[in-house]
Amino acid sequence: MKKYLLFALLVVYLYSCNTKKRVEKRPNIVLIMADDIGFSDIGSYGSEIQTPNIDFLAEGGMRFATFYNMAKCNPTRSSLLTGLYTGGNGAVHLAHLTKKAGYENIMSGKEHFDSWVPEYCKAENVFDQAFTFWATTEYFRPPSGDFERPFYLNGRELKAEDIQFEQSPMYKTDFITDYALHWLDDTFEKDKPFFLYLPYHAAHYPLQARPEDIAKYRGTYLKGWDELRKERFAKMKQLGVIAENTELSPPEGNLNQFRKPLVPEYVDYYPWDGLSESAQDSLDLEMSVFAAMVDRMDQNIGRVLDKLRKNGKLENTLVLFLVDNGSCPFYTNKVKDVAPGPADSYWSLRATWANLGNTPFRQYKQCGHEGGSHTPFIAYWPDRIAPGTITKQPGHVVDMAPTFLEVLKTSYPDSINGHATLPLQGSSLLPIFKGEERKEPDYFVSGLDKFRMFRKGDYKIVRLNGGDWELYNMKEDPTELKDLASTYPEKVKELSDAYTSLHLK
Repeated sequence: MKKYLLFALLVVYLYSCNTKKRVEKRPNIVLIMADDIGFSDIGSYGSEIQTPNIDFLAEGGMRFATFYNMAKCNPTRSSLLTGLYTGGNGAVHLAHLTKKAGYENIMSGKEHFDSWVPEYCKAENVFDQAFTFWATTEYFRPPSGDFERPFYLNGRELKAEDIQFEQSPMYKTDFITDYALHWLDDTFEKDKPFFLYLPYHAAHYPLQARPEDIAKYRGTYLKGWDELRKERFAKMKQLGVIAENTELSPPEGNLNQFRKPLVPEYVDYYPWDGLSESAQDSLDLEMSVFAAMVDRMDQNIGRVLDKLRKNGKLENTLVLFLVDNGSCPFYTNKVKDVAPGPADSYWSLRATWANLGNTPFRQYKQCGHEGGSHTPFIAYWPDRIAPGTITKQPGHVVDMAPTFLEVLKTSYPDSINGHATLPLQGSSLLPIFKGEERKEPDYFVSGLDKFRMFRKGDYKIVRLNGGDWELYNMKEDPTELKDLASTYPEKVKELSDAYTSLHLK
């Protein structure tokens, strides 16, 4: 009897050791970034756009009610991937950290940095496999030659006919995923932990989408932007992704004096009900194409999740989803007399639809106002992050690098490529993931220089077109409707002095 008891105890002990080992195993990391999508353009953040796979991550993980990017493509990517608001030699890419920890590194998607990011941080220098393009490229026939840039495979330029794709006609969101899935298969054979960085281009202009995806949304937007903003706002309150005291900002056009639309007859804002039926139908098509691009991205995120699930990897994978900036209002149409959608079209979204995407906030891409700098952010990590949670604690893309370090259980290097490393400017999000209160960072920065915001605690200063600082109490006024600058000039000076002392470029 004693022998059986000892044997049973040994089995229990070994099982507990294996379980502990399994729990402590470092997770795979998948970082997904969307492009030019507003805070409310995802289903789990209030949208009517169908995003079941992103919603799966939200429902099974944590949504942040307040998370900041840098309000534009290149500064967001620069800060996200280095943990710095600005830097230079001595910056460390996230993939340097994962490589140091023994991970396989994969990237497929958009690369776009500020000039301060060192050459050694470029994709071909930090990823084991990388399929990339710089800034903007078309979706159906990249590149056409007139507007856009080439694609690269591990730093080698690819002609359009050399891009590998599974579904014809070739479509960028799909073949970005094709490359990622192919490399994941190779990684699974190596049985190494992996870091997959998947920066999609959707739904950045040009508005091009598969016809079957567009058809799903035709007629959805005939209600118009005014009514849909109200519907999204109500849903966001119901979901709990905005505070109860949040007010819906009034309709607002593009006030950016430095980036005007390229269409002379364009008007920033007009009531939907005053438009003709034919105009409403045309505008319904425009927004339907945008929705189709978001939908197609979600379908591809589903392909990645399915791949992880079928290979037994999802349970030990930290999946992160966010957007590089708020919705884009810089309307243009480079190809006249061609409706948005097909390969020979070249439209961008107009401010009225972008205003819907940024519900309930003010302003747009490039701006430090919440409409430009506020991103949906979702963290999914089975058995580590409690499902269905929404946190009110604010975060920022510069927090990603400290988070990686803590998740990887590794240290920040002292030097990189012959340079002393620059100190990180964020702090780890891991306490929030665990359901704890983290010490809030001393400040958050976003927006381009003439549209900069600086937030410290509940107060935030922000400027528009290089003008005077505005001041808002973000706890009491989340949509920045009550400028307190003239009421509390001493608070403006306190924050502006603190911002100036950072010496950001």
